[in-house]
Amino acid sequence: MSKELTGKIALITGGSRNIGRETALALAARGADVVITYREQIDAARETVAALQAQGVRAAALQVDLTGTAQLDGFVERFKAQLGQWGRQDFDILVNNAGTLRIATFDKVTEADLDTTFATNYKSVFFLTQRLHTLLADHGRIVNLGSGTARIAFGPLVSYGPLKAALQSLTLYLASFLGKRGITVNAVAPGGLDDDFNAPLFAMMPAKDYIKANTAVGRVGVPTDVSGVIAFLCSPQASFVNGAVLSIDGGYHL
Repeated sequence: MSKELTGKIALITGGSRNIGRETALALAARGADVVITYREQIDAARETVAALQAQGVRAAALQVDLTGTAQLDGFVERFKAQLGQWGRQDFDILVNNAGTLRIATFDKVTEADLDTTFATNYKSVFFLTQRLHTLLADHGRIVNLGSGTARIAFGPLVSYGPLKAALQSLTLYLASFLGKRGITVNAVAPGGLDDDFNAPLFAMMPAKDYIKANTAVGRVGVPTDVSGVIAFLCSPQASFVNGAVLSIDGGYHL
């Protein structure tokens, strides 16, 4: 595999598991040094760092709670310190992957549910990117994690899908704002994936069978289906892709 990202530094929020972990590995395979964040799962974060370092790149894990904005300033200072240890004052790739899921139909969603999903899936992305964009090198990359539920209604995710739609809209605004510096901002919109993130949903209902039956390629996706696309968006070949939202769902409900 080409080491086209050698010398680049990537920050991936929620990088210890699922799409975040696979994206970290994909970028490392292309030569990038990687910083991941985690909230609670320190063992998974350490294991991911070890897997990254085994690929011959530099890697670190920083703890931060992105269910709100209270820890953002402290995190940015620790991230800047990590960059300094690697001899840099800026970085090249930001993947806003961290997210949370609340499973409830419209009539059952509580204010606390909506506050948590809003804070994690939109507000923290907005303000973390706001704090970091001046540290992002010219011609850098931002990739936001959207969702297929932003365009196709799925009742139990009513507190999740609309906020992902908002994030996908924010992607366009950021692409416009940062484009003059050669920074591209794109989003990926995965369908339902067979991973830990969706496991609670799949445990409650036969959603996996439904997704498979209604997907053109006849299977449920996995995190590596998404991480490869993210790696492409971070590559030199994608320098003219900006403000795009790429569906990665195998042709769900075509």
